[in-house]
This record gives sequence, C-alpha cells and structure tokens, in this order.
Amino acid sequence: MKPFFDIYIWEIIETIILIFIFVILNFTFKKILSGIAKRGNINIARVKLIEKYITVTLFLVALLIEAVILGAEPNQITLVFSSVFAVVGIALFATWSILSNITSGIIMFFSFPYKVGDKIMIHDKDFPIEAIIEDIGAFQLHLRLDNGNLVTYPNNLMLQKGVTLIEKDAFDEDFD
Repeated sequence: MKPFFDIYIWEIIETIILIFIFVILNFTFKKILSGIAKRGNINIARVKLIEKYITVTLFLVALLIEAVILGAEPNQITLVFSSVFAVVGIALFATWSILSNITSGIIMFFSFPYKVGDKIMIHDKDFPIEAIIEDIGAFQLHLRLDNGNLVTYPNNLMLQKGVTLIEKDAFDEDFD
C-alpha cells in the first residue's frame, strides 16, 4: 500500500499553490483597496467591510478551484451550485432590498461623492432631509439632523434620489 503523500502528491502541491495564490491575491486586492481609500479619504470601517467582501469572494472561488483539484466532476459542481443558487435566490427574492442595499453600499464605496462629515440635502418629495452624514454602513447611512435626531437612510435610496452637497466636512467644524 502506497503512503498517502505518494498517492496525492499532485493534489497537495496544487492545493499549496492555490493557498499561496489566494493569499497573494487577497493581499494585493487589500493594498489596492487601501490605496483607493486613501485617495478618496474613505472611512476605515467602510474599507474593512469591502475587504471582507473581497476575502469571502476570493475564498469561494478558491473553494471551487479546490473542488476541481480534488477531482470533482463539472456536472457534480454544477448540481451543487445550481441547488445552492436556487435556495439563495429564493431567500434573496424574499429580502431583495437587503441585497439592493449591500450592492448600493459597494457602489457608493467606489463612486460616492460625499464623505462622512458632509452636510447634504436629499431631494425626496415626501420626506426631504438636510443632515450631516455621520456614518456610511453596508445597508444604510446614518444622518444627523440639525435638531440632533438620527435618521437611517437606505443606501439604495441614496443612489435613486437627488442629493445636494450643502457644506463639505461640516461634522469637523461643529467640534472646533
């Protein structure tokens, strides 16, 4: 009987290479993301959130590649993924607004012209808001009204409504 390592030497080597590539890609994407964050003066909490998204995505891709390395047939992988996507699709259909807010949060990370501390006006005909951005999360923005009340505003609505910048970095000026 052959030892375990003699039988599976190529699978072990390919797995080690895959782990190495995963670590390098994860590190590279995080460096690129931190560069974007520094240039855009983006909040560290938002950067950490996007880093988690990147790591999970890379991990899922690595898991798929590892299944192929270990000899899973394409039709087996297709069956598993179609079943998982069917269940996830039904779950996300029930909570589509959550997915919409997360996607909007990612879009806002890369192309949102307003930062924490900016005073903005949201042009909503039913509920117009003039407030300072206190935090930008994965699902919503925290907006501080002039009277001190905190309003949470969904990310997907921020991309759908007109927004005017009233004062750049008003948050810092309040504490000087």
